[in-house]
Amino acid sequence: MVARSGLNRLPDHFLALTAGLLLLVVAACAPVTEKPDQLTLKPVGYADLPGWQADSLAEVMPALLKSCDRLKPQPPARNFGPDERFGTIGDWLPVCETARAVPAGDATAVRTFFESNFRPYRAGNNGAPEGLFTGYYEAELRGALQRSARYPVPLHRRPDDLVMVDLGQFRDELKGQRIAGRVVGGNLKPYEDRKAIVEGVLDPRKLEIVWVDDPVDAFFLQIQGSGRVTLEDGRVMRLGYAGQNGHPYVAIGRELIARGALTRETVSMQSIRAWLAANPGEAAALMNTNPSYVFFRELPGDGPLGAQGAALTPLRSLAVDRRFVPLGTPVWLDAQHPDAGAERLRRLVVAQDVGGAIRGPVRGDLFWGHGDAAADRAGRMKSNGQYYLLLPKGLAPAS
Repeated sequence: MVARSGLNRLPDHFLALTAGLLLLVVAACAPVTEKPDQLTLKPVGYADLPGWQADSLAEVMPALLKSCDRLKPQPPARNFGPDERFGTIGDWLPVCETARAVPAGDATAVRTFFESNFRPYRAGNNGAPEGLFTGYYEAELRGALQRSARYPVPLHRRPDDLVMVDLGQFRDELKGQRIAGRVVGGNLKPYEDRKAIVEGVLDPRKLEIVWVDDPVDAFFLQIQGSGRVTLEDGRVMRLGYAGQNGHPYVAIGRELIARGALTRETVSMQSIRAWLAANPGEAAALMNTNPSYVFFRELPGDGPLGAQGAALTPLRSLAVDRRFVPLGTPVWLDAQHPDAGAERLRRLVVAQDVGGAIRGPVRGDLFWGHGDAAADRAGRMKSNGQYYLLLPKGLAPAS
């Protein structure tokens, strides 16, 4: 995730990766559909949203207002989403202004705000409402500003010759697709892959931000897209996504399934980490089967930042596939909790991030925050569920 906006933004983060530890295996688990993916929207009432009355809706308002802040500077005539069903930025700005006037923490006022200004639509993939929901978190590592035997693994800043291209700026049918590389002789060429970078091809350029103690932690940080590095003096350095080398993400969980080392039922962040720890001689080669490599930048202030450029809120920020769902959209989530026997995750969240493995009209990656509990639940989350998009009442999208 974290993964977790525009190409040059900081937060495209989950674009090349983010997200969901299931990121590691989602390609092996995703269902195959005969029809091309297509978002369908069915209007429903709030009574149709499972658990709507039980959610503490006031908790989501800070996240919504952060998304509104990202909309305010944009031209009102600009499309809000990938197609006309989502209207323009100008259709959403009045709702944002109303949101700013809602008394903070007033549960009744917040519920009235949503029910008065939005209408819910059940999302489907060609009408099928069920989808896969995973989780991601803000990773925590140990590091130092100088390389040493204890801290031998570099995390790199974005190279100045890395060019990231948003293909959607050139053709509408390419919205949500990106490539990256370097310009050589007037042509865009592929950038070095993970193996070359890990083996030191960038070392002469002195791009290291910080050095960490564990290559596996560094690998998972790239999957999450953001994290915290605790330095030897106790200072915490927060890192966020700054770019990606343009190579496709390859799930090492899928590779372990192909080898027979894991199954679809047992694969998770925890089981993958356990395999890497038990097979140190093969760990580097396995991680290098994923050629994607992520570059970071140090983040001041709140974080981590999602693809929309807004600071993410634990359990209220969702990574989505923005080819179908616009960033900034309130989403009612109804998915299985990763803890056995726990109540379903039924809560209002805001689409604020994207991820390389978050593909499809009904697909989400829930941000759990940071810390051991967040990492544990995010790593185990592989849930069936559905979601409903809340759109301004002034819009009347066709299905």
